[in-house]
Amino acid sequence: MTSYPHLLAPLRVGSLTLPHRMIMGSMHTGLEETPGGEHELARFYVERVRGGAGLIVTGGISPNEEGAARHDGAHLSREDQLPPHRTVTDAVHSEGGLIALQLMHSGRYAMHANAVAPSPLRAPINKVTPRELSTEEVERTVEDFARAAALAQQAGYDGVEIMGSEGYLINEFLVVHTNQRTDRYGGSDAARRRFAVEVVRRVREATGPDFLVMYRLSALDLVPDAQEFEQVLALGREVEEAGVSIINTGIGWHEARIPTIATNVPPAAFTWVSRALRENLSVPVAAVNRMNTPEIGEDVIARGDADLVCMARPFLADPAFVAKAREERPAEINTCIACNQACLDHTFSGKRMSCLVNPRAMREDELALGPTRTAERIAVVGAGPAGMAFAEAAAARGHHVTLFEEQPEIGGQFQLARRIPGKADYGHTIRYFRTRLAELGVTVRTGHTATSQDLADADRVVLATGVTPRIPGIAGEDGPTVLGYKDVLEGAPVGERVAVVGGGGIGFDVAHFLTHDPDADFYREWGVDRTLEARGGLLRPEPTAPLRHVTVLQRGEGKPGARLGTTTGWIHRAELHMAGVDFMTGVQYQRIDGDGVHVLVPGTGTLEDNAAGGGAGSAPRQQTRAGAAAAAGHSQAVRQEAGHPGAATAVALAPGKVELLVPADTVVLCAGQESRAELAEQLTGGRPVHVIGGAHVASELDAKRAIKEAVELAASLP
Repeated sequence: MTSYPHLLAPLRVGSLTLPHRMIMGSMHTGLEETPGGEHELARFYVERVRGGAGLIVTGGISPNEEGAARHDGAHLSREDQLPPHRTVTDAVHSEGGLIALQLMHSGRYAMHANAVAPSPLRAPINKVTPRELSTEEVERTVEDFARAAALAQQAGYDGVEIMGSEGYLINEFLVVHTNQRTDRYGGSDAARRRFAVEVVRRVREATGPDFLVMYRLSALDLVPDAQEFEQVLALGREVEEAGVSIINTGIGWHEARIPTIATNVPPAAFTWVSRALRENLSVPVAAVNRMNTPEIGEDVIARGDADLVCMARPFLADPAFVAKAREERPAEINTCIACNQACLDHTFSGKRMSCLVNPRAMREDELALGPTRTAERIAVVGAGPAGMAFAEAAAARGHHVTLFEEQPEIGGQFQLARRIPGKADYGHTIRYFRTRLAELGVTVRTGHTATSQDLADADRVVLATGVTPRIPGIAGEDGPTVLGYKDVLEGAPVGERVAVVGGGGIGFDVAHFLTHDPDADFYREWGVDRTLEARGGLLRPEPTAPLRHVTVLQRGEGKPGARLGTTTGWIHRAELHMAGVDFMTGVQYQRIDGDGVHVLVPGTGTLEDNAAGGGAGSAPRQQTRAGAAAAAGHSQAVRQEAGHPGAATAVALAPGKVELLVPADTVVLCAGQESRAELAEQLTGGRPVHVIGGAHVASELDAKRAIKEAVELAASLP
């Protein structure tokens, strides 16, 4: 008896039988545009089919050149383009898999001069203003979709997925604020739906009754002036009648200011939307977003929220996701933690996609972990991300590995990260490595600080000793009100007014940890309407009152959090904004005492001028002793209401500087890290010694680089 009877049940769809209810969703890998990239892409898909993937959906391919995401983006419009596609489909079919080509016209998201859209309106996340399609060009685009689908069928694909969500071209036709046309494709609900319905109908006519046609339906736009749910349902019924086989649920446009797939989104956060579709449609409906374990998928299908679950990044993290679920080995699944750092951040930066927890993704041939020719005794010191990843990869190759960790548990910085609100999934990675290390017979010695004597018998030593918090050298930093970020995340008492020294990723995480109410409702905080009555699913956000007042101090004058992730940085900034966190940038630390942190910020004029609100840059609000920092040209406004408990107070003037007191009951040091590699100097004997992860480079806390370095080192060994 399986633990996942609903998830692993087969499903008949038209002429195809899907072996289970998990679709490997579309991911644009970056190989679609790479000459010769089809061979690596085929290897990527084949490994997933061997791991149990049933139906795979490719990255988005445009039906014409103008719909490609970039000027050299992938499109399918001619027969001479078919050979690379056949390489992929033949490889997938040789292993017994199924594969569908996603047809995606970028519309106004296209980042090239020939971008087109229903109306000439620039997307807020794009610098390009599109040209408006004429009526004849819209009709031609319908035919382009049909021709591309027929070519996909000719290339051996089992079906196509028509991308009708996420704010791409078809979705743009459906919404008033992006479709201001007055021809037969605009001006009324029925007219705005016409393009989508014609695309589906012509694709079905061009491919025949047995070809799989999926449609990704934008069920919740999450942008202003968007569709009402009744309009969504009307389109669902029409595309169903036009011949779709499966409706896949789309949530949110790329320009939406509500997170939909990042780590702070609750598991299966939007399956209530797919349930509403399923209750009103007759074709199978797939749910999407933040489903990363077989338990979650089983629950979604068992409670009737969907017929299928569409999971993309979980297959990136672990190609054997399905096989491990089928074989009752869920603890061995390398779970996606929704960090986006190596997948979506890479995609939107024009880089090849990979995965933080699985750097072999998209490098299956290059990072092959085949059996070693010479089994070595390898000592690994430090069981953080780098140490765990190396120990697993080396042991998988047949080396005899001993892993030393001075803390009681393995995990290193991930033990801290999983305490941050919204990052609990980092604990999955620790669980995965703990399970794998035991399975592979790695000797794990926790609670033990390794010495050179412990390593004397090793043929090779790998130092993954990580980092230690950098001490910034501020007068008074050893005072009773000062804590390190590790102390805070491990539960040290913290006052109501907090100054965080350091505006990098750790400073952001600590500020969020100190202000976030664990009982806060995600949907209310971000303004998501679960009743499906509000247009586009949007309500006015109602953030929960923060637990503390926090001011984040940053030496640099740039935007706080400038180095945060491409696709998630805005979320972290928004979280702190909702929590009323203040930022001061361009500061020079003077001292810390019982009153708080004394800093210098750039300023001119006199204290009286600043107190009157004059100076280089006025502030929108007045603070105690009035807006000295903002009036002095300070790059970020601080709290300025008179008497506000966190208000920065001007206490002195230095030439060209304003000296401020940032009141704080607790000061938290998040001022960077320094490598811990001192053990390397004690190791002798001529054997190889490798330093990886934070012990190698301490800048930020870069788990993506640390795990990648570790696996690359393990793959390079004899």
